Amino acid sequence: MSQTNLLLICGGGADEHDISLMSAKYFESTLQTLPHLNVLKVELDANGQYHTQDGVRCELTNQREIRFNDSSRENWPVDYAIPCIHGYPGETGDIQSMFELINLPYFGCDSESSSNCFNKITAKMWFTALGIPNTPYLFLSELNQDAIERTQQALQNWGSVFVKAASQGSSVGCYRVDSADEVADILKQAFQYSPYVVVEKTIRARELEVAVYQFNGKTVATVPGEVICSSNNFYTFDEKYAADSQATTEVVADVSLAVSESIREYAIKVFDGMKLRHLSRIDFFLTDDGEILLNEINTFPGLTPISMFPKMLANHGDSFAEYLDQAIQDGLKHTSK
Repeated sequence: MSQTNLLLICGGGADEHDISLMSAKYFESTLQTLPHLNVLKVELDANGQYHTQDGVRCELTNQREIRFNDSSRENWPVDYAIPCIHGYPGETGDIQSMFELINLPYFGCDSESSSNCFNKITAKMWFTALGIPNTPYLFLSELNQDAIERTQQALQNWGSVFVKAASQGSSVGCYRVDSADEVADILKQAFQYSPYVVVEKTIRARELEVAVYQFNGKTVATVPGEVICSSNNFYTFDEKYAADSQATTEVVADVSLAVSESIREYAIKVFDGMKLRHLSRIDFFLTDDGEILLNEINTFPGLTPISMFPKMLANHGDSFAEYLDQAIQDGLKHTSK
């Protein structure tokens, strides 16, 4: 097998920068088992600058090469890229658009499906259009008195709501509201993260996750796992990633076969319907009444030591290294030079 130059990009400079670095370590350890891949890891900072692990500034050119600021180093041709960036600009579709412009094959969902999933408003429109049940919601496009009153009315109708910045990941800009007196201040905070806000009914439910990926020509959905928070709270950024987090996870959730199969069917339906690619983690609620509701899609799920996606894939009986290598080789075959 011929050698392939693979560019591993991590960081991104946004709220999930450090988490992206953690996920990149998982990719590095996996790629080390594939000797036909030459890997160059670069970090993207908050100023949009790339630099190598030894601190040398560099850039990705439209000739699909890494050009180093150090004149003693020759340009490094890039055959394939893995944008290991959670949040902006990775899951938003921005960096994928750049790859598509220069015809560089890459791992993960394409620019359009990434953008559609990352924006919670667009995503919920897709869920509804595909006939997949999801949480009751309303959309807000600006912070004004009407938005405050609509949110207060939703709170009165539903008893409790979540206010979420429409274009953020890992529970950033996400707030539970139980009192009408909190609404104005919480909306102000949410709009600082995004120009659009979604208000959802608070659902008393278990949080179930499914790893969905393409392997051997099929869309695979694992049995659902479960996130169990330490208190009657939602899965916050700190609960997900802090060293002292009290949240626990079960790779295989204790649910009936009927519930498991329904969730897997919904997961495949939304993955294929929204034209997702390679991988996603798809999250559901299972209410006390047994209702299944699609919560959100993560188009580039975390691969940290506590992340569910790699554990669920392994539990399904698949090798992450084989799966990743297959995606890379397929991408190389379908891209013209």
